[in-house]
Amino acid sequence: MVGENLLGIPETLLPEETEVLARHEAGDEAADLAAKFPASSLAWALLANEAHNEGRIVESYAFARVGYHRGLDSLRKAGWRGQGPVPWRHEPNRGFLRSLYALGRAAAAIGETEEVERIGKFLNDSDATAKAEIEAGK
Repeated sequence: MVGENLLGIPETLLPEETEVLARHEAGDEAADLAAKFPASSLAWALLANEAHNEGRIVESYAFARVGYHRGLDSLRKAGWRGQGPVPWRHEPNRGFLRSLYALGRAAAAIGETEEVERIGKFLNDSDATAKAEIEAGK
C-alpha cells in the first residue's frame, strides 16, 4: 500500500501481472488466459467483456463475478482491509476495477438493481475516475 486519501485510509496497489498482459497483447484468447491464470482479475474481466460484447450477458455476469472475487482475494493479500482507494492510475489495479465495472454492467442488464447500486458505490469509492476511464476505452 502506498499513499493515503483524505480519510487517512491507505491506497492498495496490486502486484504486476506482466505475463497476463504480455500474453493478452500477443493475442492469447481470454478463455486461455483465465484458464492459465485463474487468480487474475484482468483475465476474468477480459472474458466478461468478450461475453458481454457477444450478447452473452449471464456468462458475462458470471465471469465478472469470478474476477471480482479473485480481485478481493488479491486486495486482501495486498493489505486491503475492506475499504480505501484502489487507484486506476496503478495499472495492476485495473483488472479488479474492470471486473467490478463489468459486474455492475451485467447486473444492470439482468435487473439486479440492488447489486448495481452496491457495485457502483464500490467502484466509485475505489477510484472515482475508473468508470469514466473504462468507458473511454482505456
